[in-house]
Amino acid sequence: MTSGFFAHETAEVEPGATIGDGTRIWRHAHVRTGARIGRDCNLGKGVFVDEDVEIGDRVKVQNNVSVYKGVTLEDEVFVGPAAVFTNDLHPRSQNPHWVVTPTLVRRGASIGGGATVVCGHEIGEWAMVAAGAVVTRSVESHQVVAGNPARHHGWVCECGQLVSREVARPDSLRCARCATAP
Repeated sequence: MTSGFFAHETAEVEPGATIGDGTRIWRHAHVRTGARIGRDCNLGKGVFVDEDVEIGDRVKVQNNVSVYKGVTLEDEVFVGPAAVFTNDLHPRSQNPHWVVTPTLVRRGASIGGGATVVCGHEIGEWAMVAAGAVVTRSVESHQVVAGNPARHHGWVCECGQLVSREVARPDSLRCARCATAP
């Protein structure tokens, strides 16, 4: 464990967790042994990070999110408040044959508040999952999905601006503002 991070006095960081410099862990958060959290992250109130979870650099996890074993959040991911990740396709209280089903959230993706990501799927780079959406299949890079089950609603730029509502992926995934930026 490094010492260049902040953990609120009510947060619990178990021995064997690795926390990057500049990371902030707020009230009542709990980081389990074996979790690896990158630099300059922000874990809000009541966040739970399970054992062996990998979280990249500059990730923001808002209040009351549980990141269970099998979930990987790459760099610059945003997870809105009370979003849910599952890790079991056949949940039972007692199951001696239980296997973790992994979920991968790629760089820069955003998961809206209250969204549910069913395990076994990948959320592509810079994708955007709307608040309250239920993700039951993988989401392409830059794709916007919304609803229950989550369905295609468009394509976004890295900055989050809507580029197109068409089903077909546009030739350019940069908004007008970003396309003209130096």
